Amino acid sequence: MERPLWIDRHAPTLEDLPQAEVGERLQNAVSEPVNLVLQGPIGSGKTAAVRALADAAHEDPEADLVEINVADFFGMTKKELTQDPRFARFISAKRRRESSKADLINYVLKESASYPPVSGSYNTILLDNAEAIREDFQQALRRVMEQYHQATQFVIATRQPTKLIPPIRSRCVPVAVRAPTEDEIVSVLRDIAAAEDVPFDDEGLGYVASYAESNLRRAILAAQTAAEKNGALEGIDVLDPLADVGLDDRIEEMLDAAEDGSFSDARGVLDDLLVDEGLTGEEVLEEILRVARTRYNGDRLPEIYRSAGDVDFDLTHGTSARIHLGRFLAELGA
Repeated sequence: MERPLWIDRHAPTLEDLPQAEVGERLQNAVSEPVNLVLQGPIGSGKTAAVRALADAAHEDPEADLVEINVADFFGMTKKELTQDPRFARFISAKRRRESSKADLINYVLKESASYPPVSGSYNTILLDNAEAIREDFQQALRRVMEQYHQATQFVIATRQPTKLIPPIRSRCVPVAVRAPTEDEIVSVLRDIAAAEDVPFDDEGLGYVASYAESNLRRAILAAQTAAEKNGALEGIDVLDPLADVGLDDRIEEMLDAAEDGSFSDARGVLDDLLVDEGLTGEEVLEEILRVARTRYNGDRLPEIYRSAGDVDFDLTHGTSARIHLGRFLAELGA
């Protein structure tokens, strides 16, 4: 797919959000910054809404908005954390040597909140996929929120707000972001297609919206794929290029890397599936098993299913899909 992606090139403003009520709620947080919890399903537009909020609230949103994807952040190794350009600026060599990973994560949260804003009077910190935060780190986050409430606005985006501890929920204004309707998705696609000068009709846009199953991000990516291959978004022909759009190649790539012992490459693909594709840990595991049924035979397949059963249990009772699936990939390599 050509760059830049439409989801980036046509990022909405608060006024352009398909759910007007969400835009209105967030507009109130521009003049009077408060901590927020955005709760809603995958692909409902939570991250795009927070970026629209930052664009409205900060003269330099790239400097004053700190985005932390929790599934990635809390799964980082100590080395990865200290080398990340977002955080390396305030991690001294001494602290890097002497701090445990847990202490370093707490320190990064505190420093991110206390760092002076570039263009205004406060920073905005987005904690995306926040259901993956362990309870002990949530307690540390609560203390940071209390200490820096005047200098930093925390926005917590999650699919499962009940996994947040009550002291955090009580310090945030809840904003419900429902799954977009097909009509709302078609409206967004219509504006993008017109801006891109791509021929379209309502039938074609309707097919793309139906294909996306209430996932706005998936709809925009699918529309770009169809437009680049067909030159238009018209009629049932939009579905032809989408028939080949799936996760099989990425899953195969991840399994190949794991079995070759290239764990960092396998985990990189896993991160793409969890973060960029927005899949849950359970969905990634389901895709792995679907591919495994045609990839393996003999004793290997039952062995993988046994390991997957343990991972499924951990995903149900644990907090970090990245850690549990990463361990599963490491076992494949072993």
